[in-house]
Order: sequence, then C-alpha cells, then structure tokens
Amino acid sequence: MDTVSNKKVPIIFAHRGASGEAPENTLAAFSLGLEQGCDGFELDVHLSKDGEIVVIHDDTIDRTTNGSGKVRDMTVEQLQAVDAGAWFDEKYKGEVIPRLEEVFDLAPPEIVINVEIKGSCEGKLEPILVELLKRKGRLDTVVVSSFDWKSLKHLKQLEPAIKVGLLYNLNLDHHEHLPAAAGTEVYSLHPNMKRWEPKDITGPQAAGLQVYGWTINQAETMTEAIEMGMDGIITDYPGRLKALLKGTPASR
Repeated sequence: MDTVSNKKVPIIFAHRGASGEAPENTLAAFSLGLEQGCDGFELDVHLSKDGEIVVIHDDTIDRTTNGSGKVRDMTVEQLQAVDAGAWFDEKYKGEVIPRLEEVFDLAPPEIVINVEIKGSCEGKLEPILVELLKRKGRLDTVVVSSFDWKSLKHLKQLEPAIKVGLLYNLNLDHHEHLPAAAGTEVYSLHPNMKRWEPKDITGPQAAGLQVYGWTINQAETMTEAIEMGMDGIITDYPGRLKALLKGTPASR
C-alpha cells in the first residue's frame, strides 16, 4: 500500500455506495462512488424469498423504497418492482433494489467489496454467498463482515479461502484478541471509529489484521483516521475523502 508522510493511504470504501449523495445500496450510489474515485464498496445483504442475495440494509423495504414488507417474504421480482430511489431525490426515481450479482457485475475487478451480512436466514444465506463468490471470481476481492460472528464462522467452514471481518462497537484495550472470541481465522476488524484511539491500531496490525473503520464522514475525522494509519475508511462521502487524500503527494 502507498504511504503518505509515512502513513498508509487507506482504501476508500463507499458506504452503501456514495450514500451521502445518492440513494443507499443502489446501482446509482455505487456508480457515483466509482466516479468519485473509491477503491471499494461497503454494502448490506439479505436473502429474498426465492433464494437470491439482494442488497439492502434493513430487513424490510419500508424505509428505502415506496413499498412495504419484509425482504425475506418477497421474491426478487417483487423486490425490484418497487422504487428505491425517489425517496432520496426525484432524479433517482426508478432505481431498484439490486441483486448482489448485479453489483459484482458493475464493479471493476480491482474494486474491493465489503459484503455485510445483515440476515443469515438461519444459515441459508451463507452457502448461496459462497457459490456466488466462486462463480463470479470474487474470493480474493470480497471481505464478508457481520455483527453475527457465528455466521462468519459458518462461512469459513464452508470455504476457508473467504476473507471475513468482525464488525463491532466495543471499547477495548486489545482488539487483536477478538478473532479468538469469534473462533475462526479473521482477515479484518471493522470497529466503530467513535470508539477508536490511536493506540488501539498497533496491536491488530501487528497481529496481521486489516483495520477498516466506520462510518467516517467529516474531514477532521477522516484526517484523524489517516494519521492513525487505518487500512480502510468506510464513508458516505468517498469524493470528500478522495479530495482530502489528493492534498498529499502520493497517488494510488
């Protein structure tokens, strides 16, 4: 990874796409993230009634579409029949809830995709995700994260090559000990930036763990995360972070 003033240049993760400026978890938001120079996407997934992995944060469609109902009770056809863009701005009218495969198809091969499992559906989602990652050749460029660490352990049992990341909101002294609690090999830690201190990063990185902080939107906090040496920054405003990094002599 490049360095700037002896600091790492972090991976810019567009959180639910460039969700500060476009409707979250839509192809429009991911496309805008690419336009703004992001290096990766962060997105959320659930399983539809007919066994497709769809990209949406909540377990219902009520907040981010003009429809209502639980994601797991609806087929992909039903889910994509509702409008997922107009609630944000009329110019995004017609955006739909994408399938994860559609996001993979949109993203260039080098884009890192952080897939957050929101609902495992009693273990039904994980094998479908494994099959999709293999079929799309995404094992090397996807990190699967979750607050449900048992789901991540299940994934690693199904396919040891999958990279998993622990999502959490804890105030700890030794973050590098968390993989032992998860009971599986871990690639990355995904802490709430609000609970992070500069001293907390050295232990995990010395243990070979990547550290991806969320959700970092203000220039002051972005600068703080860069100075800490975070490996990745998850932000609603990838363009803002890209512009901040352009003020440094390094380029990606």
